[in-house]
Order: sequence, then C-alpha cells, then structure tokens
Amino acid sequence: MRKIILSTESGADLPKDLVEKHQIQVVPMHVIMDGKDYLDGELSVEEVFDYYSRIKKIPSTAATNVQEYHDLFTKIRMDFPDSIIIHIGYTSKASASFQSAVIAAEGFDKLFLIDALNVTGGLAAVVMYAAAMLEEDPEIDYGQLIENIESIVPKTRLAFLPGSLDFLKAGGRVSNIAYIGGALLKIKPCIELKEGKLVSTRKYRGKMDIVAEKLLKDYLDEYNIDRKQLYLIYSVGLDENIKKRLDEIAKVAGFKNVTWMQAGAMISTHAGPGGFGIAGMEC
Repeated sequence: MRKIILSTESGADLPKDLVEKHQIQVVPMHVIMDGKDYLDGELSVEEVFDYYSRIKKIPSTAATNVQEYHDLFTKIRMDFPDSIIIHIGYTSKASASFQSAVIAAEGFDKLFLIDALNVTGGLAAVVMYAAAMLEEDPEIDYGQLIENIESIVPKTRLAFLPGSLDFLKAGGRVSNIAYIGGALLKIKPCIELKEGKLVSTRKYRGKMDIVAEKLLKDYLDEYNIDRKQLYLIYSVGLDENIKKRLDEIAKVAGFKNVTWMQAGAMISTHAGPGGFGIAGMEC
C-alpha cells in the first residue's frame, strides 16, 4: 500500500521531535531583515528581537514561493516513491503560501492540499491530528484521512496574546493612538482565527501573568475543547513561572496531553517577546 506523507510550512511551529517522529515534511517561509531574505529557521528568535531593539523596526515576512513548493513535492516523491502526499497549509486568508502550493501541485498525481485556515499552534494541531490518525492506522484509506482532516479544520481554535504592542505598532497592525492608549492602560489584545482570518476578539488589561491565565480560562469556557490534547504556544521571553501555572490549569481542566510549542522567528516577528497562545480542537 502507498505510504502517506504529510507536509506543512514552518509557520506551524512544530517541535522538531514531532517532525522527526512522524516524518512530516516542512517547507520554510521567509523572514526578511536588513535587506536579506532568510529562510524561517535560519534566524534565531533572539536575532529578530535584537534587530527590533536596535532600529525599532520589525523584519518583514514572506510566503513560501511556487518553486520552493515544487522542490518540496519533488523531493518527497524522490525520497518516498509512489507516495501519497497530503499537504496541510498555512491559512490562505493571511498568506499567499497556499495559493503558491496550489500552483506548484499542478502536474503531481496523488497530491492533495488542505487549507488549515490556521497558523502556528492551530496549524500544528491539524497536522498532528493527521499524524496521530496515521500512527493509529497506518493503512487508513487516504480518502478517508483527507475527509477526517477537513472535518476538523472548522473545529480548530487558536487564540493568542502578543507579547508586545511595540511589535504590532511597528508592523502597522495598530494605530499610533491605539498603541498609546493600550500602552498606558496595559491592554493586551486577544487575536483569534475566525474563518481563517486573524481577528482581535477581546482585550485584557494587566500583566501577562494575570491576562494569560484569564485567556486560558475564557478559552476553555467558550470552547468545548477535546481533553485529549492541548497546545500551548509561547514566544521567547515568556516567564517560566507563567508557563508552570498555565500547565497546572490545563491539567486540572482534565487535559491528558499538554504540548508546549515555541513560536519560531516568522511568527515571533508579529507576536513579539513573551507572547502566549492556545490551540485545540472542539469535540
């Protein structure tokens, strides 16, 4: 029976151990800094933050291009002859990456594309759902697997708190007036994925230790998340004591598995240092 191979983008922020365990093929997105184009993963998150501290500008980010997807799909076929490829992509509503994958896929047979309508931990949750199904039943029919993946895309919930309004302002995502007001009142906007789009849904006031706990409790109150798995996402700079407290809350809430994921350079460019996010799937 043909082997099913999963692929996705670096914007999923999948931990390396999970990538290696499930042979997930990851294609990098791009971070552009000082006029140089870096593949996501070539730059450390600390370098991104240092860049901002020096010149008060954030790097720009760019989608994976058509040639890079073509090279990825070609390499998979070379490494896994006669394979079936299921590519689970970064939301098409916030990046041109998925459209590039669609173009690159032309001419490949047994290659299927799924728009996860999500980013970072939300995208990772969809990919890992597929990986878990394959691990449980390696001989699953690929048509059934695709149907199952597509069915959970609308049930995947991601919410996160940027670590710094400075990064949102530098990226042009908040006005100067909103930035000043938010900074004075210590307001942190909650960003969620709604139908694949990044939307500010609520605002929290206070320090990250307070608002991160409040976000997690609100998230669990609002969504009936499957207790089998929860993903907690952080950007470099989030206090370890906050992480321990959030871990405790998740376990008391009945989650069997809690996986922490570090946001990579591409995602951290927008989230800033000390950001926190949550991803899971509704029952």
